[in-house]
Amino acid sequence: MKPLKILIADDEALLRLDLREMLEEAGHTVISEAENGKIAVSLAEKYRPDLVIMDVKMPEMDGLEAAKLIGEAKLAPVLLLTAYSQQEIVQEATNSGVFAYLVKPVREEELFPAIEIAISRFAAFQRLNAALDKAKDDLETRKLLDRAKGILMDQYKFTEKDAFQAMQKLSMDRRLSLKAVAKAVIASAEIHEKETGKKKSRK
Repeated sequence: MKPLKILIADDEALLRLDLREMLEEAGHTVISEAENGKIAVSLAEKYRPDLVIMDVKMPEMDGLEAAKLIGEAKLAPVLLLTAYSQQEIVQEATNSGVFAYLVKPVREEELFPAIEIAISRFAAFQRLNAALDKAKDDLETRKLLDRAKGILMDQYKFTEKDAFQAMQKLSMDRRLSLKAVAKAVIASAEIHEKETGKKKSRK
């Protein structure tokens, strides 16, 4: 495992010290420590760590709420520490965007496999999100292209193929994406439509 930049969040100073020693002996860097969830979220936003190791029970904001905020912002994977192994805690942790958890007391032989699990699950989650974002963008682009082609076909009596080729040429000439060209065609048509409407209303 490559060296990681890690944020530790726990209200017990002794536990933070033990974790820091284990992590630093393994070659990782503890970039900061937090004594409650609210500070942990703020530090995660500031430092963008590779991993957050966080306790469940903390003052001001607990680990589950903090993990949810960190997960929603896609700041880092969270490895949750808990004194409980009940199913409801595990389920709640999963729903909060926690990528792995450990039951206290933390043992070195369990800590590093859990870190690897959290890192690999977070990487898979990021890949899935990227694929979903691309799929959404592709769908939006297709819809814009279809609308822009329809405008060009109506205005210039192009065939669908001619309309697409005209946008492709404009895309290459102007060094713009097809999506940007389609948006420009649609915006131009909307402006023309408004101006035509104004002229008609004046008559």
